[in-house]
Amino acid sequence: MRLHIHPEHPQQRQVNTVAECLTDGGIIIYPTDTVYGLGCDIFQHKAVERICRIKHVDPQKAQLSFVCADLSDLSKYTRSISTPLYRMLRSHIPGPFTFILPASKEVPKILKSKKNTIGLRVPDHPIARAIIEKLGHPILSSSLPGEMVEEFTDPDWIYERFGKQVDIMIDGGTGGMIYSTIVDMTREEPVILRQGLGIFQGA
Repeated sequence: MRLHIHPEHPQQRQVNTVAECLTDGGIIIYPTDTVYGLGCDIFQHKAVERICRIKHVDPQKAQLSFVCADLSDLSKYTRSISTPLYRMLRSHIPGPFTFILPASKEVPKILKSKKNTIGLRVPDHPIARAIIEKLGHPILSSSLPGEMVEEFTDPDWIYERFGKQVDIMIDGGTGGMIYSTIVDMTREEPVILRQGLGIFQGA
């Protein structure tokens, strides 16, 4: 199913349809402030496994991240963080960053890496945030499989290539070509693991 959603003013009816699909265990392709991504409900294990089959990866090695509506999810899905670290995160969110943080007990076991960490992301994109707000908790997110980033900007190409593998492909217009910047926040000093669209201003 291909669903057109306005990139700046998401129609609530369409957002509701996507949220219902996720709650029922569906997987989606959706736009973010970087590239289009694969998404599902973090509590739907079979949906997580479907995404990993599409990506041909083990769930604990898949570089999956939680996409959140705002920083309020930090206290639930990560272990306690210091005030300076919280301020640093707040100054970069929402934006094109994925932060690696210690996972709390609330994170489903299938999604924890062997290092017991989780990637958290708050995209600056109305469609993604509207879906998460309606769902009521984060969605799991991963990049589309393959290296053809230029094609990933084109909703027509994405639908033709991946439409049959997902339940809903959200067409929110032309996507970006640059991935998020990944920052490891589990060490004494932040470490950039992948330089992407976001410019990280450390402490």
